Amino acid sequence: MIRTSGDVFLDKPLHELKGVGVFVAEIDSRMISGEIDLAVHSMKDLPTKRPEELVISAILKRDSAHDILVSKGGGGLEDLRMGAVVGTSSMRRTAQLRRARPDLVIRSLRGNLQTRLRKLNQGEYDAIVLAQAGPERMKMELEYSRLEIERFVPSANQGTIVVVAKRGTPGEALSQSLDDGPTRVETMIERRILETVGGGCIVPMAVHASAKGERARVLAEVLSLDGRRFIRLDEEIAINGDCLQESADLGRRLIEMGGEDLVNEAVKALGVR
Repeated sequence: MIRTSGDVFLDKPLHELKGVGVFVAEIDSRMISGEIDLAVHSMKDLPTKRPEELVISAILKRDSAHDILVSKGGGGLEDLRMGAVVGTSSMRRTAQLRRARPDLVIRSLRGNLQTRLRKLNQGEYDAIVLAQAGPERMKMELEYSRLEIERFVPSANQGTIVVVAKRGTPGEALSQSLDDGPTRVETMIERRILETVGGGCIVPMAVHASAKGERARVLAEVLSLDGRRFIRLDEEIAINGDCLQESADLGRRLIEMGGEDLVNEAVKALGVR
């Protein structure tokens, strides 16, 4: 088991940790050196800029991409009292929550799933927001309210597990059998849009692609930190064509619509380079 700086410094919000991809950079280094053969990551934690020596050898079938709200009373977002305290470590979720309920107090929440639920039960928060895939994978029975994707567009690649290998190794060849084709299409569309717009995990940006037949519906938005301003696209692109080029085109449209200004605004406000 590898412990990274992202696991150790749990007292800091993610955007205060230096560098993008705090959960994977140290593991990448050990894989390149030959210490590790394969690495398994939550794909949304995997930076779009990757070392040339490494390859995404398998993308597993996607679990739920939804966010969920877990509250002490078991109700939904609209059931929370005025000024309720909601926990999340995600800038994207923070902005979307502020857009939906400006009265809420959003506080940073770090730690593994059990730690986050314990903090909720101890009364540190009135509610917390999680990825639905987490408790489902752990077979946890929770009372929660699912946040609809139309209103709370998820982060790119949410609900997806990825296997990383060193290029040209037996590990790459063996793990390729785990790859799920439709999930690879969806997640690569999302990653290309994310890469085109830029900004990394500090920017409140959401991208979700849903493939059906020969086309994929793409929802994408970039928000201000307070959620009051945002730009949004809801488009369909052809899968069998050059879907990555079309995805990059969507990313450039987001930039032209004002996405670049929102990215720069977030970077400046958080003091992260």
